Amino acid sequence: MQRFLVLANGSVYPGTAFGGTQPVTGEIVFTTGMTGYQEAITDASYHHQILTFTYPLIGNYGINLHDNEAHGPQASAIVVHEVARRPSNWRCDCSLADWAATNDLPGITDVDTRAITRELREAGVMNATIVDQVTPTTIEQLQQPLPVTPPSTVPTITTSQAVHPYRIGVLDFGLKRSILRALQDRGVQTVVFPPTTNAATILASGVDGILLSNGPGDPTAQTAVLPTIRALQARLPLMAICLGHQLFALANGARTFKLKFGHRGFNHAVRDLAHGTTAFTAQNHGYAVDPQSLAHTNLTVTHVEITDHTIEGLKLRDHAAFSVQFHPDATPGPHDYGYLFDDFIAMIRSQHEAKEALHAQAQ
Repeated sequence: MQRFLVLANGSVYPGTAFGGTQPVTGEIVFTTGMTGYQEAITDASYHHQILTFTYPLIGNYGINLHDNEAHGPQASAIVVHEVARRPSNWRCDCSLADWAATNDLPGITDVDTRAITRELREAGVMNATIVDQVTPTTIEQLQQPLPVTPPSTVPTITTSQAVHPYRIGVLDFGLKRSILRALQDRGVQTVVFPPTTNAATILASGVDGILLSNGPGDPTAQTAVLPTIRALQARLPLMAICLGHQLFALANGARTFKLKFGHRGFNHAVRDLAHGTTAFTAQNHGYAVDPQSLAHTNLTVTHVEITDHTIEGLKLRDHAAFSVQFHPDATPGPHDYGYLFDDFIAMIRSQHEAKEALHAQAQ
């Protein structure tokens, strides 16, 4: 079945439909990952976006039922040059095309994804639609702004076992399951809170640290959470990832801006300024922190992207709180920055030891 991918700038790409058959409209973005397509499609940071893969063959190792980052697809649609017809992997449960059909996820294949990517790099991300036919009003409708992505309303959940007594509260803006796995692999207990939870409720739960999760959309659309972040960072060690990083920056007086075409993929090189090392990271974001806005804040830059020099990490000078724009949970992606979770737990341990020392002195 022939379908058409139409960009807001007027470009039309004819292709072949697979998966869901309904028309879909969203912001079109691209990712450069050669693997990890299942994790990307189910990453809530791609919520309501049309996801284009630059790697030409997608689906060659199929889909399994265990590697989702959420309960199902989060992208609105997927665009590939070629969808693999015969996946091969010992963990494979079904093909990407069959999984897309089961989950009613629209897809289009047999299109030049690298040409699409060149357009996005030149003009920046834009609206797009996948339709059965192109009418005179198709492009006109794409000029209208899309609705703002609302905050996540994921219910509170708690993990079952803890090796040591630390409990980390996770404020969920579109949480990837790999973040929870990274924490649980280090023996801590996690409690996930909806993004509208107030600071008093979170503090009353007795958690020892706070993690602000990743998520989709413009951080300035979620300013209601900023007072909560300020109240939490004043009381507990805090770590923030991706959208959480941007909200952390806003809560401490910085500004954010929209990138021309964003950072999406698993090969973005980031430099750790304190250690003088550079490593590849997994990234998925369309906004960044404005470096000019840091002058009158207590924020210090800790990491930068070596290609465009955007801010990739921040920390507070006067509180045990830091953030990174990339994904140290690294599923998919390399594990170079996994030690940041260890640093976070070390911050919690240090605060506990300091409290115990003060308590002992008071006896």
